[in-house]
Amino acid sequence: MKSKIFKIAIFAIAVFEFSCSNFLEISPPKDKLISETVFKTDEIAISAMTGVYRSMAVNGYASGDFSSINSVCGAAADELIGYEPIISEFYENQISPSNAYIGSGLYATPFKTIYTTNAILEGLTSINGVTPPVKTQLMGEAYFVRAFVYFYLVNLYGNVPIQLTTDYRITQNAQRKPVEAVYQQILTDLKTAEGLLTDSYVTTERIRPNKSAVQALLARVYLYLKDWENAEKYASLVIEKTGTYSLVDLDAIFLKNSNEAIWQLMPAANTNSKDGNLFILTTVPFYVSLKDAFVNNAFDPNDKRKLAWVRNFTNSTGTYYYPFKYKIRSSTTVTEYSMVLRLAEQYLIRAEARINQEKIEIGIQDLNALRTRARLSTAYSTTSPLSLLSLTLSKTEALSALERERRVELFSEWGHRWLDLKRTNKANEILSLLKPKWQNTDILFPIPTLELTTNSAIKQNEGY
Repeated sequence: MKSKIFKIAIFAIAVFEFSCSNFLEISPPKDKLISETVFKTDEIAISAMTGVYRSMAVNGYASGDFSSINSVCGAAADELIGYEPIISEFYENQISPSNAYIGSGLYATPFKTIYTTNAILEGLTSINGVTPPVKTQLMGEAYFVRAFVYFYLVNLYGNVPIQLTTDYRITQNAQRKPVEAVYQQILTDLKTAEGLLTDSYVTTERIRPNKSAVQALLARVYLYLKDWENAEKYASLVIEKTGTYSLVDLDAIFLKNSNEAIWQLMPAANTNSKDGNLFILTTVPFYVSLKDAFVNNAFDPNDKRKLAWVRNFTNSTGTYYYPFKYKIRSSTTVTEYSMVLRLAEQYLIRAEARINQEKIEIGIQDLNALRTRARLSTAYSTTSPLSLLSLTLSKTEALSALERERRVELFSEWGHRWLDLKRTNKANEILSLLKPKWQNTDILFPIPTLELTTNSAIKQNEGY
């Protein structure tokens, strides 16, 4: 029975994605088939939603693979060196609208996720066989995922269409909406999800979002909007759930179901996170490696994050550094899931929000919580441990320290460095000195060629 349910759910997800792909070419979705299969029972509806997570874990922007946000945004910023032609366009900030990653993994694939969540929401609100508690849970998850995907679309592309339906008659010529409107939709979806989800995880693992995941993303969104009060409020809501979340040893953070995990994606069967396979070097890099300047200059002396999270491959051609947050390059023994949201970011969000509200001392204390973890790692010992930040720093000094902490804590994760440079208006200042071809308009990625040719209402970003 379970096998049959799984096959039906996978078929339904395939219909979703096929319909979305054809939707870009203006073909109507197969709504009747979707409603008759996915929403017949609780089990099939649940499988449809978990199918969204499976798709995210293996395809494009969320996968930790070549076209993922982790790699392309790391190259676009000042973390990674890109070698292969497609990724080198990001590294040089000379991205073509026909770049394969732009056209599929970073634009079309996120919109496929949005299409699928819209289909799930429409199916759940119609007459169906799904029980009320399951319907509430799945709707909360769908609203959350839609908001999560839109957060990255608006930050990578700026103005984007807001698609809240599967009706191709409405969406086929949808215009780009202002950034402010997209953020408002993100907040609306997250507030709805917060009211639907509970603090409990519905499985024994942390692979389906709960209320804490919603609150963690709300904290980040409010931070980006410079709503310091709400950013502090929502980060605190997560941090204070000490019975569920805690900072763990540096080498244990990215293990599946670690206490630091707020939301993770489960990799494909019998595999670990793709990030390990992407980043860990066993030969001269052909795709990406860490920039020497980052490795040598970003970390304070005796910061255990450098010791725990950076490795190198050396041969006659030189030394090449790589991220080592994920320790498994390839193994059928599954120990690592892809980390999406984790507790350390909430400390960084709250620190920034507090410092900007002139609560400088307690903001620094949040930063020191992470530095304490980085200096007391049980895997290493030193006679000169990483120093804690002085609680008497000025606001300017504290914000500078915060920037450094975000850089070394979150490198190679979900494009944080690229997005931080953009939102703090430092991209031009920093990247123009490092990248000869840098232009101010490079802070946004180009709209893909296919989207421009299939939707006449869409206009290209400036500079492309």
